[in-house]
Amino acid sequence: MVLSHFVSDGIASPNVEMLLSHVRFLKQVAGKDQARGVTADEADKLDIAICDELSKMANQALPSSDTPYHWLAAWTGSINRTFPVEFFTTNYDLLLEEALEANRVPFFDGFVGSKSSFLDLQAMEGDALPPRWARLWKIHGSLNWGEDKNGNIHRGTIAGANRRLIYPSHLKYDESRRMPYLAMLDRLRAFLKQQASVLIIAGFSFSDDHLNEIIVQGLQGNATAAAFALMYGSINSYPKLVELARNRANLSVLAADQAVIGTRLAEWTKGTPPGFGQDSLAVRWIDDPDVPGTRKTIMMLVDFQILAEFAADLVGQQKTGV
Repeated sequence: MVLSHFVSDGIASPNVEMLLSHVRFLKQVAGKDQARGVTADEADKLDIAICDELSKMANQALPSSDTPYHWLAAWTGSINRTFPVEFFTTNYDLLLEEALEANRVPFFDGFVGSKSSFLDLQAMEGDALPPRWARLWKIHGSLNWGEDKNGNIHRGTIAGANRRLIYPSHLKYDESRRMPYLAMLDRLRAFLKQQASVLIIAGFSFSDDHLNEIIVQGLQGNATAAAFALMYGSINSYPKLVELARNRANLSVLAADQAVIGTRLAEWTKGTPPGFGQDSLAVRWIDDPDVPGTRKTIMMLVDFQILAEFAADLVGQQKTGV
């Protein structure tokens, strides 16, 4: 029935975020009656079922001990840092946690405790942990977050948990369930306020307008902060992001074929051999089909695997590939 709502509204292929947002709005407005033929109880059960299915799909383990996640973890724990590495992810899976633990890199995700871990907002805001501890902020929730029958949020196995905490929608409809979401967003805001903070963005399409707003506002409010968005494929696939970067000098967009740096959009370097054309992890050279005898650069760091390998090379991490 719910999918028929999208057909009626002229939306042929709703994504998961749209579906969950719609279901949660139905629950909110239905009350003790119905909204578009759906009761609040039916919407709630559908919400839980969708999140359970998402959890099953994302509940995967790393295939080996030599993956891009492990390389990134190795770089994270490679030196004693003055400031901690902070990860902000919209993924629900536990792949980064698995890699950090395999490399024995300590990290803090906002939860404390052992048997029934709970979110500690004071610890998140105080941030008094040693800088060698990485920070992991899961903005859209996680496979191992759950809500118990009393509405308390926990990490890990929760006896009697009645739902998983996944937030691909931005509907803030319940104070207890919205708290982890808002707390993680506050960490992103706080990070962008730091002097000379650098945000490397990989695997994020900038289709989440709420996160886009926080990033752009953070860069506007702190001229010493900088963000580098590594976008897979052609830059023409990201017109809204290009528009943002052309009006924001401290937001750089790096795609395979072009980049926006310092508000200027341009192709990567071109040249003629032998002065040009040396491949590296970061760049690859190909023949330019438009100009015979000329070669042009393809940026390779926009691929997460290459980016992680580049980070591992910085610290001499041995890799066999995946």
